[in-house]
Amino acid sequence: MEPSNILFEKRGFGQTSRQDLWWVRPGLIFLALSSFIVYATWAAFQGEHYAYGAYLSPFYSPEIFGSSPHSWFGPKPGWWPLFLPFSPALLILWAPGGMRFTCYYYRGAYYKSFWADPPSCAVSEPRKKYWGENSFPLIMQNIHRYFLYLAILFVFILAYDAWKALWFIDPVSGNETFGLGVGSLVLATNAVLLGGYTFGCHSFRHLVGGFKNQLSKSPIKKTAYNCASCLNRRHMNWAWFSLFWVAFSDFYVRMCSMGIFMDWRIF
Repeated sequence: MEPSNILFEKRGFGQTSRQDLWWVRPGLIFLALSSFIVYATWAAFQGEHYAYGAYLSPFYSPEIFGSSPHSWFGPKPGWWPLFLPFSPALLILWAPGGMRFTCYYYRGAYYKSFWADPPSCAVSEPRKKYWGENSFPLIMQNIHRYFLYLAILFVFILAYDAWKALWFIDPVSGNETFGLGVGSLVLATNAVLLGGYTFGCHSFRHLVGGFKNQLSKSPIKKTAYNCASCLNRRHMNWAWFSLFWVAFSDFYVRMCSMGIFMDWRIF
């Protein structure tokens, strides 16, 4: 057999033989993630208009220190640095943010959209070597499972916030009464979407049973694994819907607190 004379030509960044609009998907992901980062950063540094009655923005929950009635330990602590604007969100957003930043799905999404690694299948990228996630800083992505543990705790806290959003202060008696407002539905939906995203995580599947060689010998772990796998099949959808809704939940509570929206009481 004669040796092949085929030469492989090095291509520049973005060159490809593809004829479809391959750049649309990474472009839309870039815009969506950038918009969320800008809004979330702006909202986190506001430090106000994050609570309205029984409603608490998920960007600020749990409110460890703060000025609203939802605060766990009272107002701004004395040890807070004077050069840094105080906001309760700055104390907690690193945990759910770390969960998403190291998420297996989001890695594939923003590696393509922000780092062009690669920008799309069969499209050349702007680097000559592939280091993977075995060197700094990408090796830090391996801490994803630890952020998962924190995210599970946040899901239960946000579920409790949704429960609290069903109790309103009666203006006449001053007692708490059970009710349902639009904000109650917004916060409940947020807890459900974040739960679907978190409990469908690849690391959660490993945690509840994926580490076992024979799941059939552990019926409880097998059931939990199957449930997590069911959610995992739509992990991308849960990731995007929960990302949009958590931002919308903050926006809704903020608008109500500023008097721009009127929270309609269903009953």
